[in-house]
Amino acid sequence: MATRKSTDIEINEQIRDREVRVIGTDGQQLGIMSSREAYKMAMDADLDLIKIAAMANPPVVRIADYGKYRYEMMRKEKEARKNQHTTELKEIRMTPNIDTNDLNTKLSAARKFLEKGNKVKVALRFRGREMTRMNQSKYILDDFADSLRDVAILDKAAKVEGRNMAIVLSPKR
Repeated sequence: MATRKSTDIEINEQIRDREVRVIGTDGQQLGIMSSREAYKMAMDADLDLIKIAAMANPPVVRIADYGKYRYEMMRKEKEARKNQHTTELKEIRMTPNIDTNDLNTKLSAARKFLEKGNKVKVALRFRGREMTRMNQSKYILDDFADSLRDVAILDKAAKVEGRNMAIVLSPKR
């Protein structure tokens, strides 16, 4: 026996409930009746019986064209996905001996990312002898976070990850 997903819509003979609340083709309520009667009404109108609210008591069914109904549902889902914004994690890399102008450029890039609603990971990369001065360079990340305090909050404090030390900033709401 094939298992059905909970997102599957029951139509016509698949509806096994004893009583259902029926909604007509133009949206008017036709009342509570047996599912057989509702199915017969749908067949007389040359349409389908579609269960739209399975958890209601009694379940709600609509008399409509199933193809059109599915098309409308897919269109609504697509529209909802289009209006959704996913937050990304943008990364900014620098070295401990970064110059002031370079730092300002990185700050403005981070500010743009944060204003668009993305999180920003600021990584300080250490090479060679710079590894011995790792703890003294923490102030660069602290100053970076402090400069963006008006648009961001510190999500994760400075943490050493191999040859990198990183913080994560997220936009203020």
